Amino acid sequence: MAKYHNHQPGDPLPHVAQRTLGQERFNLGAAAGRYLVLCLYGRTDTPGCDEALAMVQARRDLFNDRFASCFMVSTEPDAEQSPPLAERAGLRLFLDDDARVGRTCGSVAFEGPEGAPFRPLWLVVDPMLRLIEARPLERGSAGAIAALVESLPPPERFAGFALQAPILFLPRVFEPELCAEMIARYEAHGGEVSGFMRAVEGKTVGMHDPSFKSRRDHIITDQALIRTLQDRILRRVVPEIAKAHAFHATRMERYIVSCYRADEGGHFAPHRDNTTPGTAHRRFAISINLNDEFDGGEVSFPEYSPQGFKAPPGGAVVFSCSMLHAVSRVTRGARYAFLPFVYDDAAARIREQNLHTVQAGSA
Repeated sequence: MAKYHNHQPGDPLPHVAQRTLGQERFNLGAAAGRYLVLCLYGRTDTPGCDEALAMVQARRDLFNDRFASCFMVSTEPDAEQSPPLAERAGLRLFLDDDARVGRTCGSVAFEGPEGAPFRPLWLVVDPMLRLIEARPLERGSAGAIAALVESLPPPERFAGFALQAPILFLPRVFEPELCAEMIARYEAHGGEVSGFMRAVEGKTVGMHDPSFKSRRDHIITDQALIRTLQDRILRRVVPEIAKAHAFHATRMERYIVSCYRADEGGHFAPHRDNTTPGTAHRRFAISINLNDEFDGGEVSFPEYSPQGFKAPPGGAVVFSCSMLHAVSRVTRGARYAFLPFVYDDAAARIREQNLHTVQAGSA
């Protein structure tokens, strides 16, 4: 007997990545902060597919990457050569010829006899990536989906009121003299272009794309300064994480001074910090500003609200590495920050087990 995932309202949509016409790997987990509509039509001869394609292409007022985004999901092997739509902001085509999205979302059986029937579906998802409604794709369903999406409140008030991201905001973690010393070290040595990690065929690979992330980092090697930084985190941050999250951090990773510069378009697009085998051990991220002579550069958490946070010099924003977050573009000056991760002994064992997956030069 064929078995399908049957997601119900309130269930979180599993994160899944797949090719689109415009990107080799688009991760649904990074699309939070707006409503998402998935149309798992499979083939263009599916009843109701023509209506669905016409509706999503016409409703630019709904599907614009601000209020909502729509992902049409095709299983046809020739969809890339003969796409049924033109991609634009708010409308994309998943090329799901290996049924990765279909199995995850419930259109394709994950267990059972070969040739189990494809189930055409609509999924409507809230900005926290939790299901609002699932219904069959059939004739007449496109209009009902458009009416449902049109009736939804603004994304920042999808819960009925503005949400506060579950973060810690801690002033006075570093004293002014320590902030000044770290900025001086960066200015003395300069920074190297900072990349980001992606999982590629089971490996954790470092990549660079200035449209996704523009930042420079200086690695701290002075052991006396490292001990000072550890002391401040241990005394002023670790107890607050334990109080709020019942988690006792015992390890710290990464001693860097980072710089987001306005003249380089410094920013970091929405991402999570623990999505590859080589970063799966990370538990909490700590973002400590070292200065305030800049505009932009705020940390935000799109799943909860568009609100950005700019800690004062020496202040920290602390958050789970599983949370989607972004750094807005710096428009004036340069933002200097100390950006470590903390974890515990159990996570340290995960890190050790996964070290072999990190591609040489990507650490």
